[in-house]
Amino acid sequence: MINVERKNSFQLRLSRQLKEETSHTLDVYLFVPGELGLSTHVISEEAFYHGALHVSRTYYSDKYHLPLVHSRLASRNQLGSDSYRLSLSLYAYQYVVALERTTQAMLASARKLRHARSDEREQKSESNEAEESLRQQLAEMSDLSDGILKRLRRNPPSDERLYKYFANIDNYLSWFTEQQLLALVAHMPRGGGFSDIKRRFITICHREGEYRREQEYNAQRVMDDPTRMSNKMRLLRRLIEYPITLKQSAMELGGGEQKAVKALATAVVMAFVSLGILHLRDVVGDITALFVLAMALLYAMREVFKDDLRNTLWRWLRRGRPKWRRQYIDPTRNALVGRQLEWFDYKRYAALDDDIQKMRRRTVAQREEVVMHYRSSSRMSPTRFLSGYEHTRETLHVDLSMLIRLMSKEKHHIYRLKDGQSVRESVERRHLFNLVIRETGSEDVPYLARWKVVVSRSGIVDVEKVAESSTDESSQ
Repeated sequence: MINVERKNSFQLRLSRQLKEETSHTLDVYLFVPGELGLSTHVISEEAFYHGALHVSRTYYSDKYHLPLVHSRLASRNQLGSDSYRLSLSLYAYQYVVALERTTQAMLASARKLRHARSDEREQKSESNEAEESLRQQLAEMSDLSDGILKRLRRNPPSDERLYKYFANIDNYLSWFTEQQLLALVAHMPRGGGFSDIKRRFITICHREGEYRREQEYNAQRVMDDPTRMSNKMRLLRRLIEYPITLKQSAMELGGGEQKAVKALATAVVMAFVSLGILHLRDVVGDITALFVLAMALLYAMREVFKDDLRNTLWRWLRRGRPKWRRQYIDPTRNALVGRQLEWFDYKRYAALDDDIQKMRRRTVAQREEVVMHYRSSSRMSPTRFLSGYEHTRETLHVDLSMLIRLMSKEKHHIYRLKDGQSVRESVERRHLFNLVIRETGSEDVPYLARWKVVVSRSGIVDVEKVAESSTDESSQ
């Protein structure tokens, strides 16, 4: 299962949990509207790959109780510090990821609810059902986060070395929970039945703030300066992620082949030029102005055809072959635990597989779309993972800022009737991107899904998964 969500104004986050299978293949197709004028001359394949695609992998486990057991063992000096740090980091990281994802979903629901309230055409019963569902989800989220923090603090280690690490993680989780709850309070719909939820969230935030003061996690000068506080928490987040994030070493493939192709193209062209010079010498005879002019023409043709021949041979040789290789290394033991091959290129719609074309359901309006295709094929070695871990979580960030810069800055005006008067309103222009993802390896059958990504000049507006039975290409 793959999850696609909006990370920030310009980035999409694609995440998936990989099971024990050692081989996985991921295909990501981004359908870009043709009116943006995208081509390889505007944004090259290498520029988009290096500037817009970022991949990371972390250890993953569903054994949430593991850090608590390790905490008890560590207090009896029966567990090494590395194992305790790893399990505690994994526990904290999975909590942070789950809370962040839940918060984003709640914020999206809150935005939709506010729009529904402002839309007079929305039926009141549907709005009430949405409010009740959102209230229940917010209450459940509060209970879960409160319970997780309490279980984490139930058995702090007695060893001073381990306690320092525990304090850093506890400090960050307390602050991060507070930030997520405050974000929900700020964007929660006003009135209705949300007043009690708001008061409950604010009470939790006050409690977490007092808890950090009692534990003396942060100096007063840090708490008084939001910039310093944010920077410190960013460093603590890196402290959590470091032990469980696989290190990467990437390299571009085909360097030696490119040199060989260049040498071959030069040799072939020079052979024809040399034959031409010999033939020219037999025809013209002595060195004359005509001979010099013909020589200049031959050398000019050599420069032209050498580059064309080299580019043609290179495209033919590398067609369909991976362009980059990424190696994953365990951060604790510096052991190689997996490799990944990657492709990125522009595709023609007619060259796509039948299942991708069927999932896209392209109509006449989308014939000019440009298809950007990213593919990765990874082979991991679970036997080389740290003891007790056989799963990984892969996160792919897709930065759309390079594509958003191609959009026009102009705004449009529309007219509509309001209270019997004609009112002019300014609207921003939006574009609909389609994201089709296919994954093989984790399940018995390939997983195939499509998302609609609405984008404006100011950033990503909405990300919506399209149901398989849906054929609607709604307006933007």
